[in-house]
Amino acid sequence: MEAIDLLVSRRSCVAAALGEPGPGEGELARILEAGIRVPDHKKLSPWRIQVLDGPGQARLGEVCAQAYRRDHPDASRAVVAAERARPCRSPVLLVVASRLDPAAPVPEIEQLLSGGAVCMNLLNAAHALGYAGQWLTDWPAYDARVKAALGHGEGDHVLGWIHLGTPTVAPTERWRAAVADVVSRWSAPVPPPGVEAPGGRGGARR
Repeated sequence: MEAIDLLVSRRSCVAAALGEPGPGEGELARILEAGIRVPDHKKLSPWRIQVLDGPGQARLGEVCAQAYRRDHPDASRAVVAAERARPCRSPVLLVVASRLDPAAPVPEIEQLLSGGAVCMNLLNAAHALGYAGQWLTDWPAYDARVKAALGHGEGDHVLGWIHLGTPTVAPTERWRAAVADVVSRWSAPVPPPGVEAPGGRGGARR
């Protein structure tokens, strides 16, 4: 598949429809290698990736179930069981989290965006190898107890749970905005002498 065709054909597959086989160790290594090849201003690597297989997913599921039960003591067993199963819906789960450096001369939003690019690269790399994925968050990504169990501090952000596997049903195409609806061309007016043109400064990313 041509690279551009791969990019425009990728789409998410719901985690519950991702089955075996998942990426093997060699394939996963390539996915991770591609995942971190993103713009990273000042070379901070302001993100971390955790790989959770079956046992790790089960442990995280128990953390989610306990946290949910504490917040919803009247929840039914079925609802709690669904929360326990939340991380266990695909063969491989990657947890992508930020690791911001507030002392770095890089705005935190740029560091976060670099982590978002990691999530997208992981999905594209999995697609390139014939797998599918889904990028999720929901309440556990923002819950301090779940974050702490994963080893992340208060200042860290869980940017995504990336579920990977083989689709058990073919994902259908979804509605997407037309390019013409979201893209426009803009030409800056010539600034007066001594006034810098808009967009004249900015950090370089490579």
